Amino acid sequence: MSVTRTTLSRRALLRWSSATIGGVGVLGVTGCGLSDDDAESEPDPLLAQAASARRDAATARALTALYPDRAGALSVIADERTAHADALDADVARMAGITADTTTSGTSSTTSAPGAEQPTVEQLREMLVRSQRSAADLARTLTGYRAGLLSSISAACGVQTEVLL
Repeated sequence: MSVTRTTLSRRALLRWSSATIGGVGVLGVTGCGLSDDDAESEPDPLLAQAASARRDAATARALTALYPDRAGALSVIADERTAHADALDADVARMAGITADTTTSGTSSTTSAPGAEQPTVEQLREMLVRSQRSAADLARTLTGYRAGLLSSISAACGVQTEVLL
């Protein structure tokens, strides 16, 4: 039995190898592009932390009028939780590539509807405990500056709960 060999010219070999390498390159770039889009579609985990800090601050501010004897401690809590929200918002903006000139400070004010139940110091304490746990849990999943920021916020919430209230 005789084996017939077909010869492949150098030019044909270069064409086939160029097409193969180009196809692999296109598939590689396409695959990388898909993973970047998936990561961008997830909301930043610090957004929920910032919203929680703003709620805590608004509740503490509302309580200063109801409990004038605790106004000093409640004002400290409100100011610190507002600072936490601002720091979290700044880091979210930094990660998104937004400069400080283009960000707007989103302070939320809560007004209670007539007949709505007024918050209590105990409710604020429970909110701060939840915020502390949530920040600590999220800090364990992150690294670097964000983990440190959340750890600091968690510690501050613990101090606010145990010392100030």
